[in-house]
Amino acid sequence: MKFSEVSGYDVPISLLLEADPCEKSILKYRDDSWCFVYKENNQIVAACIAKLIADNTAQVHNISVEPDYQKRGIGSELLTFAMQQMRTKHVTRIELGTGSFGYQLSYYQQLGFRVDSVIKDHFITHYDEAIFENGIQHKDMLKLYLDL
Repeated sequence: MKFSEVSGYDVPISLLLEADPCEKSILKYRDDSWCFVYKENNQIVAACIAKLIADNTAQVHNISVEPDYQKRGIGSELLTFAMQQMRTKHVTRIELGTGSFGYQLSYYQQLGFRVDSVIKDHFITHYDEAIFENGIQHKDMLKLYLDL
């Protein structure tokens, strides 16, 4: 496995769209961000984009894994690598937003993230198209955090 930090512009938009279906949003947060990737055969197959949002606090905006590489633990290892790298950048708190249900929520909770707050109707007001998982529409976003 090969983990490294690269420019957010090195990551294909198609990969980032796996986790965030709004290209306009991706184009905003990849500026001035840290981008951590996993490469296999010199190709980026997983990416994590984070950005400093306050003193010692970073927000993870996107963590994506190519479909053929999912369910292998690459995303968890990449996020762990990203958290280690952010520690070296003096980050002591990591925040992120996710849906109020589904596999992403349990994924982040298994890594130690805790619920901080709920943003009502986030996925309705910030996305042009409805996002469904298991036949249920995502409406509210949970803000999660992890103190390093």
